[in-house]
Amino acid sequence: MPFSSIIATAFLYSQLALAVTIPQCSAPTANTLNGTYYGVHNSFYNEDFFLGIPYAQPPINNLRYRPAQPLNSSWSSPKNATQYGYECVGYGLDTESQGNYVSEDCLTLNIIRPSGYEGKQLPVGVWIHGGGYVEGGSADHRYNLSFIVQNSADAGIPIIGVGINYRLAGWGFLFSKELQTEGAGNLGLRDQRLALQWIQENIARFGGDPAKVTIWGESAGAGSVGAQLVAYGGRDDKLFRAAIAESGAPTFFDRAQSLNQSQAVYDNVTRASNCSRAKDTLQCLRNVPFAVLNNVLNSSATFPVIDGDFLKESPTLQLKAGKFVKVPFLIGANHDEGTSFGPRGINTTAQFRSWLQGYTTDNSSIDILAALYPDIPEIGIPGTFHGRPGGDLGFQYKRTSALAGDYAMHASRRLTNQAWAAQNITSYAYLFNVLVNGMPNTSGSTHFQEVAFMLDNTNGLGYPQNNLPNPFGGKPQSYLELARLMTRMWASFIYSGDPNNSGVPAATWPIYTLNDPQMFVFDANTTSSVEPDLYRAEGIAWMIKNMYTVFGR
Repeated sequence: MPFSSIIATAFLYSQLALAVTIPQCSAPTANTLNGTYYGVHNSFYNEDFFLGIPYAQPPINNLRYRPAQPLNSSWSSPKNATQYGYECVGYGLDTESQGNYVSEDCLTLNIIRPSGYEGKQLPVGVWIHGGGYVEGGSADHRYNLSFIVQNSADAGIPIIGVGINYRLAGWGFLFSKELQTEGAGNLGLRDQRLALQWIQENIARFGGDPAKVTIWGESAGAGSVGAQLVAYGGRDDKLFRAAIAESGAPTFFDRAQSLNQSQAVYDNVTRASNCSRAKDTLQCLRNVPFAVLNNVLNSSATFPVIDGDFLKESPTLQLKAGKFVKVPFLIGANHDEGTSFGPRGINTTAQFRSWLQGYTTDNSSIDILAALYPDIPEIGIPGTFHGRPGGDLGFQYKRTSALAGDYAMHASRRLTNQAWAAQNITSYAYLFNVLVNGMPNTSGSTHFQEVAFMLDNTNGLGYPQNNLPNPFGGKPQSYLELARLMTRMWASFIYSGDPNNSGVPAATWPIYTLNDPQMFVFDANTTSSVEPDLYRAEGIAWMIKNMYTVFGR
């Protein structure tokens, strides 16, 4: 690869012209089981980047709609690992903002390691990106792992960061009896599993410790982390020793999709692809040209399902029965999640009750929810807006936002901490409560906003590409200090399973217990502190009790 191209790649990753690279003959190298890769050194961060490394055979042609297959080739000459691989095909702004840099051949990972630790095996954090299981990728600059890796080294708790891609939307989550018969449900989650197996087999060649892997994600990435914890009935394959979930949990975000519902989507896809009359409709889909199938899947709604294999039963039931991988877990959500997931334009209690029928058609349950979430703006969310918004948001916006956020995020998070505590397994709970730059007070501390803080992305890398302002722009020093605290705490947890060795003065983050449930509240406007995990206690308790029986999760 030309020297100039290597420089361009390093610049792309850091967006800093201070990146310094070296020729291939002296570039950082790693000898994996299949062969040697050479990466690129960045002297500004004092880190080595190995980018776009395949962890599976390309899931194309006859491997489309099959579980990802391990690599089956080897080589003798070093291969180039200085450029990102394609992101998996997805649909939405996160994909479009990256220039639709997508392909079916996308099962790759990126490794960011601090330099100067030769001969040592460092703990590893494996980042699983979010995007609703339909979009996103590890090349998104907002997921730059250089900052947290650099922070970890500066704090004396060095870690390696790994970002992975996995199949999305109808490419990774289409389901039907045909796919079930072939053991090909939840392909995107199975991709993640194979990436973790590749890491177990190869990360030591990059200076990582395969016995000290933490899986880690946000939103759908956090849901993916949760899925790995309950996969195969909670079987522990020793692929990771700890987990982090930001705004997501082992339970589904919404009611589980039935096989009949999934089948209807599959049948629509086969009809639109001219495969419905084929003797083997699944094999027919494997032969459909990419452009044709891509156009069809662009309008297909697909998500993780209970396939009877990877996910054997309701994750809620598994949590309550203690059927999960028992490793330390750091999990939390943002204060005002519901402003991202709730409706707008609800003005009356009658409209509120009608909206609740989307969650349950049981009138007695609707009565209970209406009582547990009363029309009292002072107890709703977001906390940054007082009174009734009205207008397009609706007079009952704070009421619907509180309930929607608890349903989608907070109830699952609290149930998870309770499940871990019931099994005497270490877990930590957090609440992120920051109004970032560019967010109106009617949104509050909504979904995704903690990511820039957790990754210490104080320059807002990647946000312009997504038509978003720098979350820290124009904000006081306290925002930068909070980012440093969070990224160091995350690095500390990845390093040791304990977030309290960050080197940044802060309150001690306690382990979650049933008799004294405590959470760490991250706030840039006041001193971050520990508080009892009791917000909206009655409403969330009812949701937890009825998560499976009423909500079908």
